[in-house]
Amino acid sequence: MFTGLIKEIANATHFDGQKLRLKAKHRPNIGDSIAVNGACLSVTRVYTDGFEVELGDETKRVVAIENYKGPVHIEPAMRLGDRLEGHILQGHIDCVGTIIKITPGHNSTDFFIRIPKEYIKFVIPKGSIAVDGVSLTINEVYEDSFRLTIIPITLKKTLFGKYPVGRRVNIETDMFARYLYYLFKDKKEMSWEDIERMQALF
Repeated sequence: MFTGLIKEIANATHFDGQKLRLKAKHRPNIGDSIAVNGACLSVTRVYTDGFEVELGDETKRVVAIENYKGPVHIEPAMRLGDRLEGHILQGHIDCVGTIIKITPGHNSTDFFIRIPKEYIKFVIPKGSIAVDGVSLTINEVYEDSFRLTIIPITLKKTLFGKYPVGRRVNIETDMFARYLYYLFKDKKEMSWEDIERMQALF
């Protein structure tokens, strides 16, 4: 599990199509889980200046693979007892989105991101979403896109300040929204028993 709070901006120095080498200050152990641009990957080797992870075929199929070079977001998996300051993430990428518009404001910047329509049902106004591993709050939801408002400290501490229109980004929708959808998608109406079961998830 992860929180969507970026630990460090590491540097992806080599990717051979399977193994990805990262230069970073963080020192994991072999077998540790690390989210790289939001995708949960396992550490396979450790070096004095970083570590290596491996991307399986399924991961390569669902992520924006072209972004696994140069600066990347990394976050180690949560430990029992850690504070949960973002939201609960699994590091399982649902789809790739595309930044279609960036609108700077007085003290924040709006990012509009388009995703495949089949995933928009998991995107909830004022709910949570992870974009390239960053935990963010959704402001508005449209037919096939959504709007995020990003504050200056997030722009500074993540790579969002350098993202251009047209960049593809990894999207992980809210885990609870997915669970609730699949739990109730075949039900025509909801009973009190259903509601109590839903409340127990939170």
